[in-house]
Amino acid sequence: MESQNKVGNSFDGTTGADSKQVVGTPRTVNYCDLILRVLALLLTVTSAIVLGLDKQTKVVPIQIVPTLPAINVAAQAKWHYLSAFVYSMVANIIAGSYAAISTVMVLGSRNGKATVGLAQTVAVLDVLMVGMLFSANGAALAIGLMGYKGNSHVRWNKVCNVFDKFCDQVAVSIVLSLLGSLAFTALIVLTVLTFHKRFARY
Repeated sequence: MESQNKVGNSFDGTTGADSKQVVGTPRTVNYCDLILRVLALLLTVTSAIVLGLDKQTKVVPIQIVPTLPAINVAAQAKWHYLSAFVYSMVANIIAGSYAAISTVMVLGSRNGKATVGLAQTVAVLDVLMVGMLFSANGAALAIGLMGYKGNSHVRWNKVCNVFDKFCDQVAVSIVLSLLGSLAFTALIVLTVLTFHKRFARY
């Protein structure tokens, strides 16, 4: 019973009979983990806000009949008009919510309350967040390039020359989301290194 009380668990999944057997310094690992999770939270939430507030109205001339003068029509560009941007919005909201929850879990495990199973579950969820964010960013970037350059093969004209503010704001949102996915990637690397150091001791 006494030996069980001496065994400490940290959020990164390391265990040991005393402080000398813990991989690295627990506070250092927790601080790095905490900073990366807060950074991922801020980046993904900001990306969702930037995209959610993105809309632009422009008056564009439309030529209905070649022999008649063009008609000026008010056109709007909004993020929810395209499914790729909707996917990006949802992905960033999910990732930001998860980052907030996992940050609370990190703060709650600083005194060794987390189990190895919990650390492994969080590591798996980190991997899922990276996959989801990269897929959402890829979809949004593909549509963004379509709007910037157009596609002559399917006769889709570029629209970013008209809705320049809208496209610029989409680009900012994608960059922020990419940085957020890199923060989650850094968390995965940190977890892998921690587990590697732990098992290297056996």
